[in-house]
Amino acid sequence: MSSNTNLQTFKNLVGIKFQLYNSLFTSLPFHRIEKTGILVSMLLLNCEDGYKKKKSPVEIIEAFFQTQTSLQKEEEKLDLLFRFIQYIERQVVLFDALEDAAFKQVHDLGGQGTLKHLSMEVEQLHLNNELKKKLHDFNVQLVLTAHPTQFYRGAVLGIIHDLSSAINSNNENQIYSYLQQLGRTPFFQQKKPTPYDEAISLVWYLENIFYHAAGKIVTSLKSRFNDAVNTDNPIIRMGFWPGGDRDGNPFVKTGTTIQVADALRGSIIKSYYLEIRKLKRRLTFKGVDIALTQLEKKLYDNLFIPGYQFDLNKDEFLHALKNIRHQLVYEHNNLFVNLIDSLINKVELFGLHFATLDIRQDSSIHGKVLESIAANTEALPTEYSNLTDTEKINILSTVSTKVGTNIFITDDVHRDTLDVMSAIQSIQQLNGEAGCNRYIISQCNSVLNIFEVYGLFLLSGWEKENLTIDIVPLFETIDDLAHAADIMEQLYANNCYRKHLSRRGDKQTIMLGFSDGTKDGGYMMANWSIYKAKESLTAISKKYDIDVVFFDGRGGPPARGGGKTHQFYASLGQNIANKEIQLTIQGQTVSSNFGTIDAAQFNIEQLIHAGISNDVLNIKAKTLSDEAEALLQSLSEASYFAYKQLKDHPYFIEYLGHASPLRFYSETNIGSRPAKRGASSKLTLKDLRAIPFVGAWSQLKQNVTGYYGVGTALEQLEKEGKFEALQNLYINSLYFKTLMDNCEMAMYKCFFPLTEFLSCHPVYGEIWNNIFNEFQLTKKYILKLSGKSDLMADYPVEHLSIQMRERIVMPLLTIQQYAITKVRELEEQLIDTPVKKTYEKLVMRCSFGIINASRNSA
Repeated sequence: MSSNTNLQTFKNLVGIKFQLYNSLFTSLPFHRIEKTGILVSMLLLNCEDGYKKKKSPVEIIEAFFQTQTSLQKEEEKLDLLFRFIQYIERQVVLFDALEDAAFKQVHDLGGQGTLKHLSMEVEQLHLNNELKKKLHDFNVQLVLTAHPTQFYRGAVLGIIHDLSSAINSNNENQIYSYLQQLGRTPFFQQKKPTPYDEAISLVWYLENIFYHAAGKIVTSLKSRFNDAVNTDNPIIRMGFWPGGDRDGNPFVKTGTTIQVADALRGSIIKSYYLEIRKLKRRLTFKGVDIALTQLEKKLYDNLFIPGYQFDLNKDEFLHALKNIRHQLVYEHNNLFVNLIDSLINKVELFGLHFATLDIRQDSSIHGKVLESIAANTEALPTEYSNLTDTEKINILSTVSTKVGTNIFITDDVHRDTLDVMSAIQSIQQLNGEAGCNRYIISQCNSVLNIFEVYGLFLLSGWEKENLTIDIVPLFETIDDLAHAADIMEQLYANNCYRKHLSRRGDKQTIMLGFSDGTKDGGYMMANWSIYKAKESLTAISKKYDIDVVFFDGRGGPPARGGGKTHQFYASLGQNIANKEIQLTIQGQTVSSNFGTIDAAQFNIEQLIHAGISNDVLNIKAKTLSDEAEALLQSLSEASYFAYKQLKDHPYFIEYLGHASPLRFYSETNIGSRPAKRGASSKLTLKDLRAIPFVGAWSQLKQNVTGYYGVGTALEQLEKEGKFEALQNLYINSLYFKTLMDNCEMAMYKCFFPLTEFLSCHPVYGEIWNNIFNEFQLTKKYILKLSGKSDLMADYPVEHLSIQMRERIVMPLLTIQQYAITKVRELEEQLIDTPVKKTYEKLVMRCSFGIINASRNSA
């Protein structure tokens, strides 16, 4: 389909229908809803007109109350603003549901980047053997995380799903009923979710989306390239962080980890059980019916009977299913064999674990635990803390004593660190090794950090020869990324660790994080540092005959590694290992990119195609030349210098706290994890988590982390006479074009008139003007680079979608800034009044709709 056809389809199925169904809101069960709906429209027009006249949010809201209402009391005005929020939140949900419903019509499900397209390319170019070789050990692993960028409650997500289905079938009665349900359903959490709550909300996606989408993809691959698919290598793997991710989350304990592992196992058994029950309606043949009934009973017993001794085994389950398949083929003329094949494919994919539960902890914790062990037991030398890194590594390589956790009675985190390492063994016994076999080290910056984890596993009772755990270092900051290859070379050269890798199939997973990298180095430098780290890590791993696998910590917005993710993987070239694609799927990215089976199938296929095309198709050389790398290095350094100047401004963090809703993040009850590391009351850039940092810029509509420094860098290279070379690179390098495309997406969602009142502020005016000027400069040079007249011109559907979403939430943005200003005024005047709490709640409630409307980019 052409982009013009897609755009027209989007206008018809989303744009026009939004106007139509939006009118139904006038009859929703709100207090005085008709008046609210009309007033929201009036406020939107007042905002658009006010910002054109350079009015501040406070001036716009106060003028609105004066001209459009007769309200005099502050309490009545605030009540109306809260009703506006309720109304607009539901408009955003309606828009989400319409986009989900139109997905199949707007996207070409058989076009570029899909498996159908891949099969055509492979057959036309006679690349079946190459594909078979690639699929032998290639896979895509999607790791679901509960990072708090999704403000919808589970109940609201369910309504979006059902509303989309009703829209698809044009069932107006159902649509109206669901809109009424929406009107009565609370949109925000009354209390913070627990890590287990977060896990259960994501298990819904595993059961209802990924189970079906992944099954369909593998079935499709097998039907097209049956001899190429290796059943010992699931082409799609699922990973899971809620309940295992401890980094900065004191609420995740060993009991939580075990509980979540049990929930994942129970969920996949339930999915198999329900599918077996459906199969019984078709496979009613002699012999087959008895075998199915036996399987059904075994699944039922393990799922529903309290205290039942777990006796399921993946291999036995598969063996039983394959016996049934054999009967269908040889005794029943292949009738319904496709149904049993579908279930076999899913069991091969998901086993009894559904998703691999990753454990993650900050490196600093491990060192403290070991010091505590040294101080309280004889397992480590008393002087351990005073030893050199080399001496510590030698000791940790040879420890053989198991340490009980009773010595850590005074510190829950220390006790939990050893407890969970021991608990992984029981999880593997029940869920299979794939149930929990990775330990990720955040803020990893030395070989010792990796050996600390290795040693702790031995101290917790594991034996070297049976340590079925992959230890995964996470490199994030610009400095850590630059030293990553040196660290890994030292690690590979260590005889003890090399033997461990040999037992793990000579494979090393390395996680590279975008979030703290962008916070630390800015957009361009973070992305380029990760690219260069992957190149050097690939080379060093090859030198030691290690298969390196990169696990990317990507978020939704471009500032956190999101955006057009599949294009990044398709652009990596031959100097970067591409055996597997692993990435985190965070927050609203889960619902926006994988919220329906069609969307999930399409986006997973895009990732599979990207990974395969790099090695198999090679239609166009993608590996960057030395000249291209030199250009990108120069761009990154110039961009980093500009970003660092902004970051080092004495009022940088103060500005963000003053102008944005950053300080209110911890009160939103959207995630179990605190908004910052450490217990200090003072807010510092180092302690501040990347999600609230990026999210605050997003709600300010300034998106600094998605473009800042790029304009300065492009201008500098133009002055050096290199702009023509950059234009050629833009045309010929998918990597560079994708970087710029995602930069455009971040910029297109900026709206500086919202905060222009700060341009003359005596303290923060300089920062505001620096950011605005860099935005203007970046826009100028990116358009000069692309030859286009508007940002995101290459993506007309997304362009229109963002435009419509931003218009829906403009009143929310205005209300939020109005409330932030009111809170500041009361604080500056030292006025202690209960209404301050109401304004703070107003700020927080606006956040939900603003972030949800942004969906997959910020």
